[in-house]
Parts: sequence; C-alpha cells; structure tokens
Amino acid sequence: MNQADIVRPVQEQLDAYNAKDIDRFMQWWADDCQYYIFPSELLADGAAQIRERHMERFKEPDLHGRLVHRTVVGNLVVDQELVTRNFPDGLGEMDVLAIYEIEAGKIVSARFKLGERRNASRGVCTPIYE
Repeated sequence: MNQADIVRPVQEQLDAYNAKDIDRFMQWWADDCQYYIFPSELLADGAAQIRERHMERFKEPDLHGRLVHRTVVGNLVVDQELVTRNFPDGLGEMDVLAIYEIEAGKIVSARFKLGERRNASRGVCTPIYE
C-alpha cells in the first residue's frame, strides 16, 4: 500500500465526521475495529459500537474536527486535531491526538489522546474522557 492508500480512510472518515454522515463515516471502519482512549482503555469494540457512539455525537450542532497536522509511518496515520463539541455545560474545544491503524483500506484500530477541554463560554479547562 502506498501512502495515499494509507491516508485515504482516515481523511474520508474525518470528512464524513464533519458532514455528520454516519453511513459514509462507517464505511472506513473495519467490522472488527477497536476504538480506545490512549493507550489501552477500550471504548468501542466493533463497528456497531463505534456507529452507536457516533450517532449520538453527530447530533451536536457545532461538532467539527480540524486537522492541524498529519504524520504517516508505515500503516499508521497520526493526526493532531482541534475538535469542537457541544458539551452539557456549553460549547468547547480540545486538542486530540488520533492514532489510526490501517489494513486493507480500513481503519482496524484507533487510539485517542485527549487534551484538556477549553470551554468557549467560560474559558475553563477540564480534562474529559468521553
């Protein structure tokens, strides 16, 4: 696989995430994929659980992930993103480091290191693990 083939599923799922298109988003995840909080806390095991998590997330009106930087090493894609979310206490953003493992054109695992949440309305920083 060349670098473009490795990057494509990650970019396509990010575009679908920002469009809140669950079907397009899910086509880039392997059926048996796993989704972790870095380094090893399993949040979703398999595509059905990832779909369920994101169907709820896609209801957020201001949801958006902005790619800040991308690095590719072998079959790993590491994205630094700035994610805007609608939290229970208001609009906020956080830095996210996402590590995607790609096999056969699909994401087979993803690990997310979350930074502190910055609340847009109050300027409060709160660590979150959602």
